[in-house]
Amino acid sequence: MEPKVEINRLLELIPTSARILTPIISKPEQKSVIAAEFPLPWSFTRPIYINFDLWQKLSRSQRDLLLLRTVGWLLNIKWFQPSINHVLFIAGCGTTIVEITQVEPIGITVACGLLTVSIFRIWRNHNSQQNAINADETAIKIAQQKGYTATSAAEALLSTIKTIAQIEGRTELTVEELIRIQNLQLIAGFASI
Repeated sequence: MEPKVEINRLLELIPTSARILTPIISKPEQKSVIAAEFPLPWSFTRPIYINFDLWQKLSRSQRDLLLLRTVGWLLNIKWFQPSINHVLFIAGCGTTIVEITQVEPIGITVACGLLTVSIFRIWRNHNSQQNAINADETAIKIAQQKGYTATSAAEALLSTIKTIAQIEGRTELTVEELIRIQNLQLIAGFASI
């Protein structure tokens, strides 16, 4: 598989709005098939790294849905979407600045604590199991715009989870992967609530 040709095909697959934000980079030395780092608020791009030697072991539909799922996960991370955690973050920043200028040790400690708690809560919300499920659902929606049905997209993601574990040499699935499998089985119509 020629990485440049595959990268061009994959760029055509992802939504236009995500092409600049999520560049695809070949990284043959990585152990996983696909990887994306958790984006920091000041990151302009959110690169996706693919090991094309492992990538070619997946079927085309599996590759498509795996990429769309990764793009969906990256697009669902919105650092500046208003929520109580963001209000706490802004309050923590403002209070920390005020307390530092007043040189108040107890106030600085409390303000830094508030700031730390708000950052942790924002990070935890973006790394939650619900975010993983949302990424799957986003991938299925994008895939439907590219000609897949919801059922075929869910089936491709289901098979991808198990295939990746085999390719990467893992004998067991993670708890997050098992929860994703249950949700995808519902979407594909394999299980009922």
